Amino acid sequence: MEPETTSNSVSEGNGKDKNFETQVVLNVYDLTPLNNYTVWFGFGIFHSGIEVHGKEYGFGAHDFPASGVFEVEPRSCPGFVYRCSISLGRITMRPSEFRTFIENAASEYHGDTYHLISKNCNHFTDDISWRLTGKHVPGWVNRLARVGSLCSCLLPESLQVSTVKQLPEYHDCSEDGTESLSTATARDSTEIDDDHEKSLLSPLAVSGDVAFVKEVHK
Repeated sequence: MEPETTSNSVSEGNGKDKNFETQVVLNVYDLTPLNNYTVWFGFGIFHSGIEVHGKEYGFGAHDFPASGVFEVEPRSCPGFVYRCSISLGRITMRPSEFRTFIENAASEYHGDTYHLISKNCNHFTDDISWRLTGKHVPGWVNRLARVGSLCSCLLPESLQVSTVKQLPEYHDCSEDGTESLSTATARDSTEIDDDHEKSLLSPLAVSGDVAFVKEVHK
C-alpha cells in the first residue's frame, strides 16, 4: 500500500542563512488510471518531480546529448495527473546555489540517455533527493523500473516513451536573477537541423509551461 504522505520535515540547517531554508518535496503523478487499483498492491506507473525553492524539476527524454532536466510549476507537470506530495526534508541553500547545483546535475542527465528501466524521471528525483537530504524517495515510486530490470519480459511492448517533434526550451539565468528562454541545445557545438526530429516526452512537448534547465559546461 502506498505510504501515507507526511508533512513532517527534517531540518538540515546549521543556524546560518535561515532565510534560505527551504523544503524538499517529491511530487508524484499518475501515468495511468490503472494506478488507482494497482497502488493498493504497492505497484504503479508514476512520474515524479523534485520541488525546491518554489519550482519543480524533472527529467524527460529527447534525442540530443543535452540537458533533459526541465522545470515546471509545482504539482502542475503537463500531461500527468497529480497524485500526492511527500516531504523529504529541509535544506539551507541559497536559490543561486541551488541553481548552480541543478545545472551541474543537468550535465549528467541528457535527454538522449533517458531509459524507462535504467534511467528515468524517478531515478533522477531519487538521485537529487539523496544529494540534497541524504534520503531516497519511497521505493514504490520506481518499483516498475526495478521489476523491469529483473525481468524485462514482464513489461509490455506498448509501454514506451511517446514522442513528438519539438525543440527543448532552456532557461537562461542572468546574474541579476532574471530569466530568458531560448530554443537550442545546451551545447553550442551541437548542430540541429530544422528538419531533424526532436523527440520529447509528449506531456512536455505540448505545453509552453515547461522549460529545460541549461546544463553547466564542464
